[in-house]
Amino acid sequence: MATRSAILLVEDDPSQRESLAGILRQEGYEVEAVADGETGLARLRESPFDLVLTDLILPGLSGMDLLSHLVRHWPETKCIILTGFATVKNSVAAMRLGAYDYLQKPVDRQELTLLVRRALEHRRLQQENLRLKKQLCRRFGFANIIGASEPMQQVFELVRKVADSDSTVLILGESGTGKELIARALHYNSPRRHGPLIPVNCAAIPEELLESELFGHERGAFTHAVRTRIGRFEQANGGTIFLDEIADMSPTLQVKILRVLQDRAFERIGGVKTIRVDIRVIAATNRDLEALVTAGQFREDLFYRLNVIPVKIPPLRQRTADIPLLAAHFLSEFCRRRKQPLKRLSPEALELLLRYPWPGNVRELENLMERLVILCEGDIIRPGDLPERFQPLPPVHLPEPPPDFPPEGLSLTEAVQDFERRLILKALEKSRWVKSKAAQLLHLNRTTLIEKMKKQKIAAPPDLPPLPKQFT
Repeated sequence: MATRSAILLVEDDPSQRESLAGILRQEGYEVEAVADGETGLARLRESPFDLVLTDLILPGLSGMDLLSHLVRHWPETKCIILTGFATVKNSVAAMRLGAYDYLQKPVDRQELTLLVRRALEHRRLQQENLRLKKQLCRRFGFANIIGASEPMQQVFELVRKVADSDSTVLILGESGTGKELIARALHYNSPRRHGPLIPVNCAAIPEELLESELFGHERGAFTHAVRTRIGRFEQANGGTIFLDEIADMSPTLQVKILRVLQDRAFERIGGVKTIRVDIRVIAATNRDLEALVTAGQFREDLFYRLNVIPVKIPPLRQRTADIPLLAAHFLSEFCRRRKQPLKRLSPEALELLLRYPWPGNVRELENLMERLVILCEGDIIRPGDLPERFQPLPPVHLPEPPPDFPPEGLSLTEAVQDFERRLILKALEKSRWVKSKAAQLLHLNRTTLIEKMKKQKIAAPPDLPPLPKQFT
């Protein structure tokens, strides 16, 4: 085996002890064999073991007593009970106490090696699971959420206060602000941290499937229900369910969610049995739920059930002090993943980032840093490396005012009226004061032109020669 696992064998029969130890050593394990329970307990106190094989009937400290010590002090160490036919019943009791399994004497070599391999693999998976859970707890601890600005410190303080409770939390904020990160921090810093965290994006699942996804269904509940399905609420039992984008949920489902919040109970689709769950509910949305309630698009009673403890995440444009920290973190992370030298932002490039409004919030900043790590050739990211939307606009050069422009300025209304008067007079002169022709030149109706002439007090000169009747 690639990894030599340590096994403690406790067997009072010398021939059995020698035989079993030989088999296990041939399989590549490090084996220590002792003749009684007291010696076995002493060795456990001196050094760690991955697995204990112990006879149930021993002089002095029995195998059951040794198992009790293992469960109490070394729960990560697996235990296999060796038993004769007359004590099989006691072996089953030992398994209830915490033994992994039992082997009946005389022990079959193949059965022994297979069971030992399974027990050690089970221990490895448990250790891996614990390691991953510890990583998650560290990753989603408050110290690892980046935000030194005053608005984010207020959010952290609120989340710390409510993490230990089971109260429903409603996380509000624009897309990309990190609502799911806050939800995970709430879960992994709560007493439910060892239970499951089940996220559900209510906007990403079609409405006709969301009910089955949340509550599950019984076999035969509808056409394609070929087997019973466990829903997300049931999966979250003992832990937390995170309902993201809850504002997109249909009115019908809102009623059912309200009942779960009130009673922590529901029925699967097609089922009659009421299922009760022990869960904490965290919801999130980027929409204004109060406005949706006013518009009749979201149930008022559900809003108040969800809004027990509201946590509002500020957009990135309101916490610009966090931009340098977040940018440095993302640059470091993406450089590490791509095994590249660490890149950093020049002061000029950082200044452009600080001025940008960030409509996509932290997610947009993260995506930008990934792009810069891939495309920027140097170790210093300069303004020219940033996309066009970050570049400053060219200065606008306004024309100088005309020489006769009055220093005190002029009225725009008066200027427009003066320009309109001169244009009408020019068209009338060109058409020899034939109003219909002047209106054509101005792309106006004749009646509109006459109204404008009255308003501007424009009249034909008295010395104008008379026109033929058809032109008047």
